[in-house]
Amino acid sequence: MMKKVRLCKFPDGIPQEVIRFLSDAEIYDSSCSTEAAVYFIDKSGGYYLKSSRKGALKNEAAMTGYFHSKGIGPEVLSYTSDDSDWLLTAALPGEDCTGEAYLSNPKRLCDTIADELRKLHETDYSGCPIPDRTSSYLSLAEYNYQTGNYDKSHFPDSFGYHSADEAYHVLHEGKNALQSKVLLHGDCCLPNIILDNWKLSGFIDVGNGGVGDRHIDLFWGIWSLWYNLKTDRYESRFLDAYGRDAVDTALLKVIAAAEVFG
Repeated sequence: MMKKVRLCKFPDGIPQEVIRFLSDAEIYDSSCSTEAAVYFIDKSGGYYLKSSRKGALKNEAAMTGYFHSKGIGPEVLSYTSDDSDWLLTAALPGEDCTGEAYLSNPKRLCDTIADELRKLHETDYSGCPIPDRTSSYLSLAEYNYQTGNYDKSHFPDSFGYHSADEAYHVLHEGKNALQSKVLLHGDCCLPNIILDNWKLSGFIDVGNGGVGDRHIDLFWGIWSLWYNLKTDRYESRFLDAYGRDAVDTALLKVIAAAEVFG
C-alpha cells in the first residue's frame, strides 16, 4: 500500500488555486519515487497532489482526464505548470492492489487484474490525447541504448539479457511487430490499480499511457505480480486469464528488451 507520513507544514510552492483544498486538512507525504513528490490531502473523500519538474506531468494530466472520462480514473481538479508542475486529483475509493486483502488472495488478484486489463484494452480510444504511444516508447529505448542507459537489475531472470547489445538486437528485430491498437495504461503495476472490495475503482499514474501495444501492459502486469508476490508462478495464469487469443509471447521478450533501456 502507498505509505502516508504526516507533514507538519504544507510543501513550498503550492499553487494558489490548490490552497483552498488544504484548509482545515491534514497532509501526508505519500511519495514513492524520486521523480515526483506525492501528497495525500485528508479532506472530504481525499485528494492527491503530485509535483514534479516543469512539463513532467503534462501527459499524466491529459491521460488522467481521459481515463476519468471513461469512468476508470480519478477526476483532475487542477493542473498547473509554472516553475514546477502540480497535479491535483480526487482520490478514488478503495485501495491499491498491494493492500493485504488483495496480496493474501493471489489467485483472485491475478485473475482480477488480468480481467480488468483486458477490459481496458477493449475500451474505445477515440479522442485519446496520446494517439501513438508506441513510437515515443521505442524512441526512448533507442535513445537510452545509444547513451548507455542499460539496467536489467529489476527484472526477473526470465526477462533478463546478458548485455545491452543482446537486448538491443532482440528489440531491433522485433520492434516493427509492435502496434498502437489498444488504450494503454503504460505502467500497469499493482500500486497503480485501485480496487474497492475487488471491484475496479480506477487506474492511476497513467502518464505513460496512450494508444499503444497491449504487450507493454502485459509485461508490467507479469513483472508486478512477480515483484509483489515474490514468485513467478502466476505468469501463465495471468496470461490465461487475460486471454491467450490476444497474446504473442514473443513480443513480451521484445518489450523486456525495450524496458532494460529505461
